[in-house]
Amino acid sequence: MSDALDKAEAAVADASRNTDVVAVAMAALEVAKLAAEASAKQQPHTCGHDHKQPEFNARKWWTIGGLVIAGGAIASVLAVAFALAAVAVAIAATCATCCLLVLRSMWRDFQKGR
Repeated sequence: MSDALDKAEAAVADASRNTDVVAVAMAALEVAKLAAEASAKQQPHTCGHDHKQPEFNARKWWTIGGLVIAGGAIASVLAVAFALAAVAVAIAATCATCCLLVLRSMWRDFQKGR
């Protein structure tokens, strides 16, 4: 009989523990339900400014493109002018060197003739 009594006490203790677990689970479900209701009642966050995308302004981009092309064209013209000026300086230096060599030769011939 004592064995049956021990089994009955174990079953009661087990049922008691299961009842506690079920009570905790039910409390957790109630908390989750209350949290869902509270979040449903909250109004969504709204800010004071407008979130519209700005309109596409084609005139602005045509202006930017035109200025870039004009700047590139001006830079190209200046580069060509600089290159031509460098060629002109090189030709002038060559001519000056030839002229000085001829004048030096003439000066030496003049000095020998005296």
